[in-house]
Amino acid sequence: MTKAINTTELNKFKDSFHKTTKHDVIERAVTKNGIFATSENYKSIAKMDPTFSIDIDTGKVSNQKQSGRCWMFAALNTMRHDLRDRFSLPDDFELSQNFTFFWDKLEKANYFYENILTTAELPTTDRKVAWLLQTPQQDGGQWDMIVSIIEKYGVVPKSVMPETFSSSASREFNATLNLKLRKDATRLRELVQAGESAERIAETKEKMLDEVYRLASYSFGTPPETFDFEYRDKDKNYHIERDLTPKTFLEKYVGWNLNDYVSIINAPTTDKPYNHIYTVEMLGNVVDGREVRHLNVDMDMFRKLAIKQLESGESIWFGCDVGQESDRQKGIMDTELYKKEELLDIDLSMSKAERLEYGESLMTHAMVLTGVDLVEGQPTKWKVENSWGPKVGTKGFFVMSDDWMEEFCYQIVINKKFLPAELQAVLDEKATVLAPWDPMGSLA
Repeated sequence: MTKAINTTELNKFKDSFHKTTKHDVIERAVTKNGIFATSENYKSIAKMDPTFSIDIDTGKVSNQKQSGRCWMFAALNTMRHDLRDRFSLPDDFELSQNFTFFWDKLEKANYFYENILTTAELPTTDRKVAWLLQTPQQDGGQWDMIVSIIEKYGVVPKSVMPETFSSSASREFNATLNLKLRKDATRLRELVQAGESAERIAETKEKMLDEVYRLASYSFGTPPETFDFEYRDKDKNYHIERDLTPKTFLEKYVGWNLNDYVSIINAPTTDKPYNHIYTVEMLGNVVDGREVRHLNVDMDMFRKLAIKQLESGESIWFGCDVGQESDRQKGIMDTELYKKEELLDIDLSMSKAERLEYGESLMTHAMVLTGVDLVEGQPTKWKVENSWGPKVGTKGFFVMSDDWMEEFCYQIVINKKFLPAELQAVLDEKATVLAPWDPMGSLA
């Protein structure tokens, strides 16, 4: 074949198409219904029955609406599951995602400013600077990032700081804040390049953060400093505790040692040997906060750890590429859901490592594992609590096949007590630093 497509080749393509078995039938079906609907596999839907041998009752699902806070919802959901059981709270009890959202936005702005100052001598064409300016901040995040927010600011019940327009639909806020951050970046870089004093730069940054705080307060409301926790338990008994702070509520009611939880990933690429710790340059939200750290393990260990924690009755924060081979409305994630290759007679197979290396897949969404179906000790499908409200899936819960987990799940958060001794031994090792654009730095 020549470099350009010519008439001879076009005629060959046409002849090849017309020789394809039932090409006219397939053309009619796909032009009418699209590729996904035409290739949908009924057998996959039938086998994804939402029944599980291990099934943790977690109450009603939450709804992140038109925001990218899935990582935040998933983390707070794992905590509320525990609170609900220990304090007999109503099924619809939630921790305030708006509260943590406010502080995350302020901290991400400061984190961006510090990265801009660190790279101020580099040209804007430098890949790191271009990476920073491409998306100064966004809604997404990682497990260690929500831990940094919670450890610094605490948590509150949703009733204390409920949703606002901008927390539930964050596009306008993000556009406004990113405009401001890019504008501020020009000023901070100018100050550094002009040789201005550290004091002058710090004063300028403080004024910028004052404006970010104002923007966040207008959009999300001002976070409470003290509040009363008032509720009726499932037995209709009335409870009230007065003058709590977000930190005292965290200590008294949540009571988790967040240092017990570690991020486990499965990234089967040659640049990331298993059983080692990885971090990502310029990935975070709180300056001097918790470092994002991932322990990379093979998929067999990944599954074993998830099963152990579910067997103990504890739900699991996890990250995946939710848009791959899934049906949002039906709440099904299965590698056999769409038979596109059979329909189109095209080989679309790629390994998990190839998808990561060539930009076909990365973590896009965080949810919660709340169950698994074990057949003769082996997982066949997993129960997933999403944060897209009750109108999708089975009242908001999804079913994920084990094959889908193998191919498109990248991260779980596990209590380190479930790790074997040889993996616990590497938790404190110095992390290998990955580039800012590494797929393991993607935000859910």
